[in-house]
Amino acid sequence: MSASSAAPQIVISLPDGKAMTFPRGVTGAEIAAAIGPGLAKAALILEVDGQEYDLFRPIEHDARIRIVTRKDDKALELIRHDAAHVLAMAVQALYPGTQVTIGPAIADGFYYDFARDEPFTPEDLPKIEAKMREIVKADLLTHREVWPRDKAVAHFKSIGENYKAELIESIPAGEDVSIYWHGDWHDLCRGPHFATTGKIGDAFKLTKIAGAYWRGDSKNAQLQRIYGTAWRDQKELDAYLTRLEEAEKRDHRRIGKEMELFTFSPDVGAGLPLWMPNGMVIRQELEFLALQEERKDGYFRVATPHITKEALYLRSRHLPYYSDSMYSPIDIDGENYYLRPMNCPHHHMIYLATRHSYRELPLRIAEYGQDYRYEASGGLSGLMRVRGFCMNDAHIYCRYDQAKDEFIRVMRLHARYYDLMNIKEYYMRLSMPDLAKLDKYVDEPEKWLTALDIIREAMKESGYPFVEAKGEAAFYGPKIDFMIKSVIGTEYTISTNQLDFLATQTFGLSYIGEDGAEHPVYVIHRAPLGTHERFTAFLIEHYAGAFPTWLAPVQARIIPISDKANDYAHKMRQALFDVPVVNGTAGLRGDIDLTAERMQKKIRDAQIQKIPYMLGVGEREAAEGKVAVRLRSGKDLGPMPLETFIARIKGEAESRKDVAE
Repeated sequence: MSASSAAPQIVISLPDGKAMTFPRGVTGAEIAAAIGPGLAKAALILEVDGQEYDLFRPIEHDARIRIVTRKDDKALELIRHDAAHVLAMAVQALYPGTQVTIGPAIADGFYYDFARDEPFTPEDLPKIEAKMREIVKADLLTHREVWPRDKAVAHFKSIGENYKAELIESIPAGEDVSIYWHGDWHDLCRGPHFATTGKIGDAFKLTKIAGAYWRGDSKNAQLQRIYGTAWRDQKELDAYLTRLEEAEKRDHRRIGKEMELFTFSPDVGAGLPLWMPNGMVIRQELEFLALQEERKDGYFRVATPHITKEALYLRSRHLPYYSDSMYSPIDIDGENYYLRPMNCPHHHMIYLATRHSYRELPLRIAEYGQDYRYEASGGLSGLMRVRGFCMNDAHIYCRYDQAKDEFIRVMRLHARYYDLMNIKEYYMRLSMPDLAKLDKYVDEPEKWLTALDIIREAMKESGYPFVEAKGEAAFYGPKIDFMIKSVIGTEYTISTNQLDFLATQTFGLSYIGEDGAEHPVYVIHRAPLGTHERFTAFLIEHYAGAFPTWLAPVQARIIPISDKANDYAHKMRQALFDVPVVNGTAGLRGDIDLTAERMQKKIRDAQIQKIPYMLGVGEREAAEGKVAVRLRSGKDLGPMPLETFIARIKGEAESRKDVAE
């Protein structure tokens, strides 16, 4: 009898319920081979009682297993994890002396951070990618070793990998760490990894270089980050690169500059946007929309100052929990004042200005409030991440028995906005506290659980899809982030709903109940349109700058065929302006192209600026009171009476429907 057959046996249970017996120490590769040669070839890793194993890692006990292949949803993350290692291998092979730090898989790809004195350049990426393909083609074997923590620290220090040694030193003393080898190259890693580098495949590409701080802290050393993407096959890679190309075309920073929507100035400060006239139109139209919809839902508008005394933020606990995101104080007459990072303490002061009966609740107060938060300069990104922003904020003060219904009402308001703007894909992300880490959250476990129950019930009753995430709540209560996707699939966090039980305690927020006694209120924080800045950035990319008529900075461009039609063009512009638009600014927005360019050039310029309508006028149109109408898509609607066109564009502006292309 062979040694293997004499070894103790273990029972391996498969997902279909079938059980197989193997010698203790069997590997995933051996199990896959026993099931069939096709599975042996397709297998990537193994799940053993829910824990991920490399195919070459021995199994020592009875277990329920699942073999993961490239068809599995998890496959992309695994491919990208291995690709990150291969990226690090290639860089160190080409640029000796470079230190590796961390390299995770991320959404749509992977990256690795490197410490190197000489900067990488875009010209380096093809060289590194070619080296990666050599490593993949070599099909190097992978193996895993488990070392004592202190041995690993000493080893990585001895080979000059100081960042890696520092990472290992942060692991508790006495713990073991896993080291993965791909051929002769090795790295600290939890795993799992493929049995060989060839399993990655060739559907990968390096995409860009960026800066990064060690451990994400701006006080630490500056590193260089190389990004890449990896997919199951070339078809998936090509589809992603097409989406990436489309995303670059839709980049709100580029379109914002072309359409003169916003700008930044170093004399004003990083992350502090300056809204230009065209961009201000979009801001105003969004605010008009919010004002109209909030009136329907019973909100009252308020206005509050941009700065506040230190005492208020101590009372609200923003300073103890949120100070890293606040600007330094301003000394005024010997007292510290802060630029406000959010509006809620101010709104609480308005609530406290009068006494409230149970009959008055819920009380809903809203404000487009200007706020300021410190963001590291490396994190600033156009309008998406700024230091000064204007938020579509509101606070709802309600009784406990009203909280669930109010939460559902807010969710439905979100949905109305998304449906209006043709946002088809969205879901809610419930951010819960990690109650084992109450140093980050208010230490009130029972209140947390009560608030979570209210929100969960509301989300279930709303019928909108949601997921849960642990450890991401605000310090004062659980929150819901609304996640939305643009037409090209880019996902954004736009708005937040929060249920706050802390404010009642810290501000003494109460109402007089039916019994004549005081009772605590529940506070709902909500911002369905998020901030003007972030939501406008999303809309720019969502529409690629081709805004529907109601949002377009210029809704119609009048193009005289000759100077003889200029007077009629001016009368047309005035006629547009004189049209009262119920839902928006007072009058339709038109301009006139009086340049000396040829007609086709003027039409092309208007199309580049994504103006919904181009109105050609000549002597004949002037005599007949007509206008030749062309859409920005190039479709020619032909001549029509001016009154007919005005009725058409007014209807689009008031209904907020997309222009027919």
